[in-house]
Amino acid sequence: MRNICLFSDDFRKFPIGEFPYDPDHSAAGEYHYVTPKGVCGEWKDQVCNYRYNGHGPSWIVTEENGKHYMEQSRIEKGIPHRIFPTLQTGNTGWKDYDVSVSMRRISTSGMAGIAFCMNNSIDTLVFSLEEKKTARLAWRHKEEVHILTEKKFMSDSDQWYKIKVSVDGKNVKCFINSTLVMDMDTELAMRGGKIGITADCPTQFTDIYVSTEDSTFREIQYLEKQEKKRLKKLQASYPHMKLVRKLDLQNFGTSRQIRFGHLLGNDEWQIVIPQAQKRVDRDAYAHISCLTAIDLNGNILWQIGEPSENSNILGKISADLPCQVYDIDGDGYDEVITAKNFQIQILDGRTGKIKKSAATPVSDEDNETLIGVPYNQYAFDRINPDGIRICNFRGLERPSDILIKDRYCRVYALDSNLNLLWKYQSPKNTGHYPLAVDVNGDGHDEILVGYTLLDCQGNVLWTYPIELDHTDEIVAGKFKNDIDKGYFACVSGTQGFFIGDFQGNILSRDYIGHAQRISIANYLPERKGFEIAVTNFWGHQGVIYLYDSDGNELWEKENEMNGNILAPVNWLGNGTDFFLTNADAEKGGLMDGHGDIAVVFPDDGHPVMCCEAIDLLGDSRDELVVWDYHSLYIYTQENEIEDSSYHPVKYPVYNASNYRGEYSFPDMSYITFNENPKETKE
Repeated sequence: MRNICLFSDDFRKFPIGEFPYDPDHSAAGEYHYVTPKGVCGEWKDQVCNYRYNGHGPSWIVTEENGKHYMEQSRIEKGIPHRIFPTLQTGNTGWKDYDVSVSMRRISTSGMAGIAFCMNNSIDTLVFSLEEKKTARLAWRHKEEVHILTEKKFMSDSDQWYKIKVSVDGKNVKCFINSTLVMDMDTELAMRGGKIGITADCPTQFTDIYVSTEDSTFREIQYLEKQEKKRLKKLQASYPHMKLVRKLDLQNFGTSRQIRFGHLLGNDEWQIVIPQAQKRVDRDAYAHISCLTAIDLNGNILWQIGEPSENSNILGKISADLPCQVYDIDGDGYDEVITAKNFQIQILDGRTGKIKKSAATPVSDEDNETLIGVPYNQYAFDRINPDGIRICNFRGLERPSDILIKDRYCRVYALDSNLNLLWKYQSPKNTGHYPLAVDVNGDGHDEILVGYTLLDCQGNVLWTYPIELDHTDEIVAGKFKNDIDKGYFACVSGTQGFFIGDFQGNILSRDYIGHAQRISIANYLPERKGFEIAVTNFWGHQGVIYLYDSDGNELWEKENEMNGNILAPVNWLGNGTDFFLTNADAEKGGLMDGHGDIAVVFPDDGHPVMCCEAIDLLGDSRDELVVWDYHSLYIYTQENEIEDSSYHPVKYPVYNASNYRGEYSFPDMSYITFNENPKETKE
């Protein structure tokens, strides 16, 4: 008899009003850890959409005659991809339970029901009422809804319906008002999982109740304790974090836009911190208002512009800022290459004084031909750069060229004297951060601009057969078991995660909602080759996927958080990589290739908004840098390392970006190529 309560809620604990959500939900959550304020109870809302901004929450708490209801308020669905608002609770260890809820659809223009045996919000079984005539049992996974069975059932908006699901092994029974309407077996039920309420039309829910048998309850509790012990033992086997720096950022702090370099020409690292103002339309034309250079002790080396604690300036920029730290002239000191007030500037890293400057290119193309321009009109006469990349288009001994871009349409190649080499206007969205790589081994960089590969002079070589959305991040490398060939691994929003070759062919693809971030490293050293970590964001966000080098999924896991960075972290110094999720002390940290948090952040009051992994102390292992607008902490390993001979090749620091696909390879051979990009497509 299932008389043991696993969970219940009548929402009496919730105040009348909005269920907590991010009212300014933006791309900032792709690489900032953003937490809504308010009472969430034991519920989690992992579903959001940029189109929700300014239109209120998905869920509100309402009341009638002292009864509280959790009401789903969205009517928009299917844009930019399939979305089902869902509140979830419980954990993936729950199994063999009954779950029931009372609900009233105050609109029958969509579906509403119970999510159960939920691995994540985009991988779940659902029992629902569909419009006015159907009851349905389905499996939602990624972009697909697989109907397992459905029955005719008439319903309306005036009645309350008590719907119930009973899971027993692989058997699922579905009830409406105590009447059995479905009874079927599915292997998907065997896994168990979280539960939730879900609707894509206005619906009121109350009296959620989850119960199980006493023996099952004790088994669930036992397995949860064993899992905690296993995880604690695993974490004890790795070096813990040790705080080595705690810096006060005074009034010059920023979002995830800081840059690292060697401004003083020595082995020590310095940090450049830009602040930016938003203008015209959100983040479309961010303007750097202040640059501050500091050392690792927080001492200010120089500062340009006026710092501010105004939230409009400090606000999370959901784009890159035009700022890189690199020795562009080869004098042994890093310069700061930036854009300010429609000038490209090369600043002396030691003083911040301008060494060279030039006006940004004129925006002289017809507005009708531009992509991604707010209000269908470019705001300024000159280009307002939103990103800078250091490249080698001229085939010199070291990279000495500069690529700038507007938001989503045009790229411009400049030499180290800021002369224009060429420009390219794309008929497809350029994405956030084109990737420069020498595909054919001739010493000149080609560049993948969104879906299109250009040669070193800006001529089109080929384009992937994708027209929609844009590429957020790209990794190039010999990461497949075919070590003689290079490949691009891309995450491209609604167009999913895909692997393509250097000749324009797509070899594998997975539609995971909105594919957002990617990294490639040796996350599972017991397996041959490398693994690919990917996460999604818009819609059903916060699901982490791990793939093998051919793009076959190994596992998927939802940590119920945003801001998952996925940067490879050389924490052990032995060739095994972890990846950085975020800096939350409870659920964040370094995740291993099995989906376990292997290294946790200490609960010491550190900032959690932003994080980064970089080797700052010189033992080849990475440090972890976490910060917000006011302070910055640096963590290293608590133990010394005996052998520091392992130095993985990682993404170059001088091309920092919030939209960089990251990698960790044993040596340069994995990113050294000699292929003909013009070969006939397969």
